[in-house]
Amino acid sequence: MAETEDRDWQRLDKWLWCARLSKTRSACAALVERGGVRLNRQPVDKPHARLRLGDVLTLAIGGPERGVVKVWRVQALATRRGPPAEARGLYEEIEGA
Repeated sequence: MAETEDRDWQRLDKWLWCARLSKTRSACAALVERGGVRLNRQPVDKPHARLRLGDVLTLAIGGPERGVVKVWRVQALATRRGPPAEARGLYEEIEGA
C-alpha cells in the first residue's frame, strides 16, 4: 500500500510552515537547505524530506550571534496552516535536550 502525504507523512518544509516556524514556506525550505534542521539526529538538506509522527526535529534558529536551538517531537501532521494555538499542537518541545 502506497503511503499518502498528509496522512502517513508530510513534507518537512510544509510541516514547518504549518507549525508557524516562518512566515513563508520558501523561508522554511531555505532553513532546511542551509542545514538548520536535523531529523532524528541526522542532518537533512532536502525540504521534501518525509516527516512522520514521533520524529524529532532539532532546529537551529537565528544566526550565529543569536542562535537558538529548539528540539521538537512531532505530535501531529498538519491539515492546514492555522492559528498559533493550533500550530503548537503539532509538536511537543523537548526541554534540556
